[in-house]
Amino acid sequence: MEKTVPKPAPKFFKPSPLQLGMICGLLLAVLWIVFDTGITGARASGEINTTAGNVAIEGYDSVAYFTQKKAVPGSKEFTHRWKNAVWQFASAAHRDMFANNPEKFAPQYGGY
Repeated sequence: MEKTVPKPAPKFFKPSPLQLGMICGLLLAVLWIVFDTGITGARASGEINTTAGNVAIEGYDSVAYFTQKKAVPGSKEFTHRWKNAVWQFASAAHRDMFANNPEKFAPQYGGY
């Protein structure tokens, strides 16, 4: 009579280091997508990086960076729409300068 050797109990799945790295990478990618806009409130709407309400460069006057060499908050009173984003300015003069030559005053790479 032959002795039968019992089969070992099934073991839990033990991923290889490569599989573990792939699982971690996938998890990080999913977390990036889920939390990217939730934490900062910023989102990418296309060519221009905007905040809530499609406001470019967080509402700062992009012309002031060139004329006054500092960050100046823009106003909802002086706006211009360009590349599906709302640009705010501290004055009508700055708004008009931007409208005449937006490529000169917009941040490089869409503000990303």
